[in-house]
Amino acid sequence: MASIEQALLDFIAATYELLQWPGVVGLMAIESACIPFPSELIMPLAGWMLIKEQSLPAIYTLAAGAYGALGNTIGSIIAYVVGMRAGRPLLNKYGRYILISQHDLDLADRWFSRSGSWTVFVSRLLPVIRTYISLPAGIARMNIIKFLVYTFIGSFIWSWGLAYGGYLMGEHWEKIRSVMRPFDPVFIAIVLGLIAFYIYRHIRHTSKKA
Repeated sequence: MASIEQALLDFIAATYELLQWPGVVGLMAIESACIPFPSELIMPLAGWMLIKEQSLPAIYTLAAGAYGALGNTIGSIIAYVVGMRAGRPLLNKYGRYILISQHDLDLADRWFSRSGSWTVFVSRLLPVIRTYISLPAGIARMNIIKFLVYTFIGSFIWSWGLAYGGYLMGEHWEKIRSVMRPFDPVFIAIVLGLIAFYIYRHIRHTSKKA
């Protein structure tokens, strides 16, 4: 795992040396398009390498947050469209084979219609989950304007916090990832637990109908 993260760090640093701020946008777009490219590496390194190391004032971390949020929004649009154009038809046709019925899709539609804004916003502040929330939002066809607004706001807070942390930590910015790394399995366990609960509930509901 350490060697993988070091390879990612080398790639991020090379990207910043070549592209500067557009590199932040591009990398965060990748992170938000359902590709597990840790923003906990991307943004702190931006705070250090593109701001602190350049002797720029802390106010530039707000720009870093905006660039990170822009990248997240671009990547999220891609994932949203994939969910809406490909994921939804596939689930309509084959969902029953993975225990997803039309009733479940209707429930998801109503949930994202009623509470999707806060779901997206909160998810953008959570490790792991934030990378994948755009796909179900697209499948549920959440209102695109609300999706983009809350994606940008949540992503800005997350990106700015990480960039500011990297700025404060200076050359020791990698400690941020060290602190956050132990929480990754927790959020993965939560997601797996929710999936297991869904399968249990679905099987129980089906057996009662039978």
